[in-house]
Amino acid sequence: MTYSLSVIVPAYNESARLGDSLKTVFAYLNQQIPNSEVIIVDDGSEDDTRQVAGRSFAAAGSIATRLIEVRPNKGKGHAVRAGLLAANSPIALFTDADLSTPITETSKLVLPIEENRYDVVFGSRAIDRTLIGTSQPWRRVQAGKVFNGVMRLMTGMPFKDTQCGFKAFRMDVCRPLIEAARIDRFGFDVELLYLPFTSGLRLLEQSVRWNDAEGSKVSTLNGLHAFTEIKQVRRNFNLGLYTEAIARVRRLAATKGDLILTSNEETNANEQLIISG
Repeated sequence: MTYSLSVIVPAYNESARLGDSLKTVFAYLNQQIPNSEVIIVDDGSEDDTRQVAGRSFAAAGSIATRLIEVRPNKGKGHAVRAGLLAANSPIALFTDADLSTPITETSKLVLPIEENRYDVVFGSRAIDRTLIGTSQPWRRVQAGKVFNGVMRLMTGMPFKDTQCGFKAFRMDVCRPLIEAARIDRFGFDVELLYLPFTSGLRLLEQSVRWNDAEGSKVSTLNGLHAFTEIKQVRRNFNLGLYTEAIARVRRLAATKGDLILTSNEETNANEQLIISG
């Protein structure tokens, strides 16, 4: 069956908060997008994340539900890709289990894709920082700025925030790129944007509300690994590991008559338009 939206929630040892988060997600979707599905990807959890998800499905209402189990733990990037590739909707969105970006921000990402203006729309904390309720600790904010500077230098992408865990994809053109992606851990967000960017697809960095949540799994060591993984993305590109997928996507976009945006496209105050060639 085809749905209008697939929401993917990667989860690793999230039993303490997943139940409440899913209640919130189901309540929103039942009211706003009842013809949708929620896919939980349990990434080798060592707690009872799987059982919590199963119990929560009883309150899903009209929303279709699925649980994908990955064993052993393979990383958030792997979990996100597994969920996206299992999606049965033309648009798929992934969100963090802590709902740092409220699920009520979904329309900001989905509508521009539904209207065929963009192929990838992703949440950003950096465009309008007044939308941040609870901020990260100062050190993490500064580390994020350093990471973003390195990311821009190494990839050529001018985005302000690649790491917000709230991204939506037009699956007919993005699926080959998701299949070709290889980064399993904290650098995966960069790869999932770099591949559409280098394919000439239409990307929108969209300001969203966001709150820092306790219990983050991002550590200093994770951050160091993310720098290494940016290098790996560039290396993979130079080795031609993405070439076939990028060529396929360009053919798909051309067949569908989708145009790469030009510099005279109009943007509003809360959007940053990225031009890729």
